[in-house]
Amino acid sequence: MAHFVGLSGSLRRGSFNTALLRAAAEFLPAGHDLALHTMHGIPVYDGDLEASSGVPQPVAVLKDAVAASAGLLIATPEYNNSFPGALKNTIDWMTRPQADLARVFGGKPVALLGATPGGFGTILSQNEWLPILRYLGTRPWCEGRLLVSRAQTLFDAEGRLTDTATRDQLRKFVEGFVAFAQLGQ
Repeated sequence: MAHFVGLSGSLRRGSFNTALLRAAAEFLPAGHDLALHTMHGIPVYDGDLEASSGVPQPVAVLKDAVAASAGLLIATPEYNNSFPGALKNTIDWMTRPQADLARVFGGKPVALLGATPGGFGTILSQNEWLPILRYLGTRPWCEGRLLVSRAQTLFDAEGRLTDTATRDQLRKFVEGFVAFAQLGQ
């Protein structure tokens, strides 16, 4: 039995990336679970704020969840051919204080996936994350990549992934990542 964390890189209420993580949870093996986290409540990083108040509570909760998990799935949108600044800000906060870097990210299996209304998926965003994940000391899963294009046609009004082909791709993606994450245990 393993516990995973899913981090959505979108703040939008009807986020396709949050919905994609909810769908991913459906494909975890029995006894495994996925705790979904968002960036809500995480302020813009400010060294003065950190010095005066420490790490904000939403960041501390997320850091502890990731540190205790068997792996992290990051659902990243693509904004202007790159990753969202708010998601990078969240990861930056999670490295504070620097002494926590290894506890939170060291050797952590990480998978990237993403959904977008555009036609190219989130390939550029995912590529931008790879050097950052290496720097953090994670174990990025590079054998699988899930790029969901034209997401508005694949989810219903309640945010359920209804496209059969994409559901099958997601199932294989989740199965592959779980196997990868369990290799390091």
